[in-house]
Amino acid sequence: MAGPDMINNCEKCNAGWKNFKHLTKNELEQVNNNRYEATFKPGEVMIKQGSPASNAMFMATGVAKSYIEGLNGKNFILNLEKPGCLIMGPGTYVNSRHDYSVAAITSIRACFVSSDLLKQLARTNGAFAESLTEYFCSRSVRSHTRMISMAQKRMPGRLAELLLYLADEIFGTSEFDMILTRQELGEMTSMAKECVVRILKELEDSGVIYSDSFKVKILDRGKLLRISEKG
Repeated sequence: MAGPDMINNCEKCNAGWKNFKHLTKNELEQVNNNRYEATFKPGEVMIKQGSPASNAMFMATGVAKSYIEGLNGKNFILNLEKPGCLIMGPGTYVNSRHDYSVAAITSIRACFVSSDLLKQLARTNGAFAESLTEYFCSRSVRSHTRMISMAQKRMPGRLAELLLYLADEIFGTSEFDMILTRQELGEMTSMAKECVVRILKELEDSGVIYSDSFKVKILDRGKLLRISEKG
């Protein structure tokens, strides 16, 4: 049931998953009647690695991080999730478990829908099934590309690539709030926090960026691109 600041229905949701356009009106109504909305504060875990993958999650507002919980408390951030994205890992089709965790970075509103319902719709609606497959594949390609960067680029290149990703894909501007801690920047680039702090200082001293604890501004995009490409 919709309440204050809640989403009235999937059809009119501005942050709705784009691939729902392949559903018929009746199918979209099934999704709407079987969804549950929740809000999360920064830092709250929204999905726990290893828990039952009984629901898919759709981001309506805010930014979250999806991450692998590694050994000895070391995490690796796979992606930043923003409004309009579907979070439904491959474990849904493999072992019915979430293979990564998701936690809120900012305040978030999200909808949860039964994974079984989405799989049922995929079985009966070919266009929706194809769009679901394409979505999973595009996320997989992006993850593979990041893995190559982490393995082959030197540390300045990794951090430069991440700053460009934040500017272009998350915020859409060269000046943005730094919503990630230095520790989280390290968890996205396979670096120690101390290395992140040092490289940020080097980039600032060379006039490539301005940064403080709360904001980042890209001052020389061309040079930052070259650092990212050369690694």
